Amino acid sequence: MRKASIVRNTKETQIELELNLDGSGEGTVETGIGFFDHMLELLKKHALIDLSVKASGDTHVDYHHTVEDVGLVLGKALDQALGDRKGIVRYGFASIPMDEALCETSLDLGGRPFLVMQCAMKHMMVRDFEVKLVEEFFRAVSVEARANIHLRQVYGDEAHHVCEGLFKSFARALRAAVKTDPAEKGVPSSKGVI
Repeated sequence: MRKASIVRNTKETQIELELNLDGSGEGTVETGIGFFDHMLELLKKHALIDLSVKASGDTHVDYHHTVEDVGLVLGKALDQALGDRKGIVRYGFASIPMDEALCETSLDLGGRPFLVMQCAMKHMMVRDFEVKLVEEFFRAVSVEARANIHLRQVYGDEAHHVCEGLFKSFARALRAAVKTDPAEKGVPSSKGVI
C-alpha cells in the first residue's frame, strides 16, 4: 500500500498527517484556517487520495507557518508513499476552468524539486487568507516531495476562483502522475533511479 503517516512538532506548529495514494478522497482536514481547509478538501477529492490533516499553529501571529509546514509534511508524505517510484506514470498535467478563471498544472515526480508559479491575482486576500501563501504551500510540497511543479493562472479575476483552480489542477495532475502504469516495468527514468 502506498501510504504514509507523518507527525511534525515544532515551537510554531503541530501537525499530524495521514496519506493513502490509492484512496477515494476520504479523510478529515482541520488546520484552523477555513479557506486553507477548503483548498485541502478540494485537493484530496480531485486527486482521489485519502488525506487526513490535523494541524494547529501560531495563527495568532499569521497563517504562514501553518500553511508552509502543512506543505512540508504533505510533501514528505508523498515522497514516502511513492517509495522508489517504480511503475508510476511520473508526469501529470491538468487544465481546470473555475468560472472566469483558468488554471494549469504540469507536474513531474522525477525527484528534482522545483516550483514555477505564474499567478497575478488582482486581489491579495480571500477573507483573512493571504493568497501569496498558496505559493509558499506549493514550494514546500515541491521540496519535500522532490517534485517539479509548474502552476499557471492563464486568466481569472476572482482570487477564490483562481486559488481553487490552482488546487484542483494540481490535484488532477497529481492523480495522473501517481497512477501505476502496467507497461512501466521499472523506474520511469533513463537514469534507472529517481
